[in-house]
Amino acid sequence: MAGRKPLTESQQLIAGRRVARRLAMQGVYQWLITGNSFRDIYLYFQEETELAADFRKSDSAFFHKLLKASIEGGEELENRISPHLDRKLAQVDPIEHALLRVATCELLYHPETPYKVVVNEYINMAKKFGAEQAHKFINGVLDKVAAEIRPHGR
Repeated sequence: MAGRKPLTESQQLIAGRRVARRLAMQGVYQWLITGNSFRDIYLYFQEETELAADFRKSDSAFFHKLLKASIEGGEELENRISPHLDRKLAQVDPIEHALLRVATCELLYHPETPYKVVVNEYINMAKKFGAEQAHKFINGVLDKVAAEIRPHGR
């Protein structure tokens, strides 16, 4: 595209992380539905044509960490999320469940990302991929999870 300036390094990082977050959410969704292992899902994302194209645009190390922690986080993640739900986590819509798991991992293991950025990114994904009011649910739960994980300045 003529006249378009190349992305700065910072913009490239942001864009790569945004793709990584979306892929991680899709991978966790796949795991929730199929029960496949982290390894199988990770390999699938590199081999399936459309996903592989996105994988190449992503911050692949960030994607790997988020997906692995989200799938293998088990009880730790459930204990962070469940107190803020009005139902069991297993009863939450799989897309919303996936968003909550990945966002909670990012809040826990990526303190370099401001909590407001994390919450905003997953609210935007909920608007795009979730049910009509999913973004409100995600916002409410993540605000509470973030307050517990990052109580000082978040």
